Amino acid sequence: MPDDVFKALADPNRRTILDELTERDGQTLFEICARLSTKHGLGLSRQAISQHLAVLEAAGLIKTRREGRYKFHDLITQPLEQIVDRWLKPNASEPEK
Repeated sequence: MPDDVFKALADPNRRTILDELTERDGQTLFEICARLSTKHGLGLSRQAISQHLAVLEAAGLIKTRREGRYKFHDLITQPLEQIVDRWLKPNASEPEK
């Protein structure tokens, strides 16, 4: 499991972005900016949010897709599932004693 996932999750703004994508997947940068501002009172610039999204994408926590002139951001849960499987379910396949 790459350290990039943990570094990406270390920032509270990035965790808030992931929370928003969990609530409503497939948002544009504009939508994410608006929701962070109105729901959470975060005064981050579009450029700052774009940089956070780049870190999340590099860590494999989101992916981007283009449709026409719009770029959508989708949550990828696999890296988080690996964390759960590693530490919270290490003996899930073994019967309890």
